[in-house]
Amino acid sequence: MLHDTVLHIRKAEKSDSVDISRLIMLAMQDIVYAFIGVKSESKATTFIQELVETEENQYSYENCWVVEVNNKVIASAVLYDGANLSQLQKKVAKKIKDEFSVDFKPEAETQDGEFYLDCIAVNPLFHGKGIGSRLIHFLNEHIAQKNKMNLGLLVEKENHGAKKLYSKLGFQHIQEKMLAGFPMEHLQIINKI
Repeated sequence: MLHDTVLHIRKAEKSDSVDISRLIMLAMQDIVYAFIGVKSESKATTFIQELVETEENQYSYENCWVVEVNNKVIASAVLYDGANLSQLQKKVAKKIKDEFSVDFKPEAETQDGEFYLDCIAVNPLFHGKGIGSRLIHFLNEHIAQKNKMNLGLLVEKENHGAKKLYSKLGFQHIQEKMLAGFPMEHLQIINKI
């Protein structure tokens, strides 16, 4: 944990888009490349940043939470009601089609009944300090539980370190899924309310 440092977790603002897009790229760069059909870090980062700045899509700042230390964003999470996934993907699909000529037809990552943690990332300078765990606890307690829903996420099947951490946080294996050609495990914190 960080000692003598105050962490502030808050809803993201549009002005956080540069920091959020960099963090999203840390967490899911290969998936973004698969979505847009181009392996270009600059194009992918610009694509994500423009989505973060735009309302009513799954990566919008409206669906993001950030962690600040000394007024600097060091972590972020993308979280939304799984029931809204198909609606939130419409602008993403249109942008991919318009800019990259790719038909975006992703698998259903989530479903009704869960708040879906689409992406969580911590600046590498702050890894191992419990920041991601604190953010997950916050989102589960203040969003999922308050709305009487489970908290879900996907993790790459071979990412054993992340799966071990998620298990310690209370996530349980629900099912296996594919996302953009990557084998994933769907995990949930079951909130019995």
